[in-house]
Amino acid sequence: MATLLHLGVGLYHLLIRAAALFSPKAKAWVNGRKGIWERLSKKRDALQGCIWMHCASVGEFEQGLPVLEALRRDRPEAPVLITFFSPSGYEARKGFSWATHVDYLPADGRRNAERFLELVQPSLVLWVKYEFWPCWLMGLRSHSIPTYLISGIFRPEQAFFRWYGAAHRSMLRCFTRIFVQDVRSRALLQSIRIDDVTVSGDTRFDRVDAIAREGARLPIGQAFHRAMDAPVLIAGSTWPADEAVIAEALRTMPNAPRLTIAPHEPSPASLRRIEQRMQRPVVRWSELEAMLHGVSAAQSHAASPDEDPLFARTLLVDRMGILARLYQHADIAYVGGGFGDGIHSILEAAAWGKPVVFGPRHTKFAEAAGLIEAGGGFEVRNAEQLRAVLKRLLADRSARDAAAAAALGYVRDRVGATARITSGIDAA
Repeated sequence: MATLLHLGVGLYHLLIRAAALFSPKAKAWVNGRKGIWERLSKKRDALQGCIWMHCASVGEFEQGLPVLEALRRDRPEAPVLITFFSPSGYEARKGFSWATHVDYLPADGRRNAERFLELVQPSLVLWVKYEFWPCWLMGLRSHSIPTYLISGIFRPEQAFFRWYGAAHRSMLRCFTRIFVQDVRSRALLQSIRIDDVTVSGDTRFDRVDAIAREGARLPIGQAFHRAMDAPVLIAGSTWPADEAVIAEALRTMPNAPRLTIAPHEPSPASLRRIEQRMQRPVVRWSELEAMLHGVSAAQSHAASPDEDPLFARTLLVDRMGILARLYQHADIAYVGGGFGDGIHSILEAAAWGKPVVFGPRHTKFAEAAGLIEAGGGFEVRNAEQLRAVLKRLLADRSARDAAAAAALGYVRDRVGATARITSGIDAA
């Protein structure tokens, strides 16, 4: 069974390389790993005994960051290595300020794992949420390196819990301890005799709460929000299906809110599509930065609506890495992905005390059901339902305030996972 798992992983990597011939994402995955051994060799001395955190992408990075920060405070002398599986994660965080080195994770394989571990010799390893690569995990175990899965979440349909999942279960036994988000995950793991498990909660609550409490403003977002006496809907991490629903809802809505929209992938094609589809005039974030450079907010607001880009109906965000702070400048938030593979981070908006709207595909995300139950989240299945939710929240200030308070309370009631994880690591 283990051999079949290794073969499956090898086939997966071969398919990515084949897909690189026509897929930009796959091509970035392949090209990003070129030269990785040379880069690691140059950093070899600086990385000895490092704390190594591996993440799939930027969302998992944000989830693991509170734990990494806490460990670094306790071990200020330890180097920090961060690796990513996906190009989007690497590109977004490759310049992370206090990491000793940021890079891609080499493809899973015994030789790669041995070579990597010999080069960097980590003293402690964090893997975030759901990264499971057999050769890496077995290599870490064979080297007796303390390895922790943090913010894990498990479901009955996963291979670990099926009759054919023996090889998958063997990967779980490579972790020194598994920190899970909920009691159901612990029960599932205990049902297959994985007992080194702690229910810690979800570190995302700690991360989004910390960002909101820092309160760092985004002057462009703030200026756009304040330019007119009109509410602003901020739509983050949107895909074409989300954008179609939003465009239709706002087009047929009297007194529609102004829109700030940040697509999940701000490619030139995506930006052009949104400019053509949304309420006009549309101004890009980068254009506002250029236009307002050196101009005070008071000067800008004195201009007439026809002259001032701050009076646009739609602000199109063509910058990455700002969404978690952008939601503070909303009256209502819409989080994308719910008409595709699944919603993105609704907690980023909830942490600012914003009512959060999202599409129907959220069953894998416990926080969606939790926010709905608390009164701070709203599921919509089409443009008509989105329009109805927006009209109700905008027409009834008390209802909007109650939803905002419910969203904020939902997040703040669930912080503390970081402390539980670091205590568990210290006690191991």
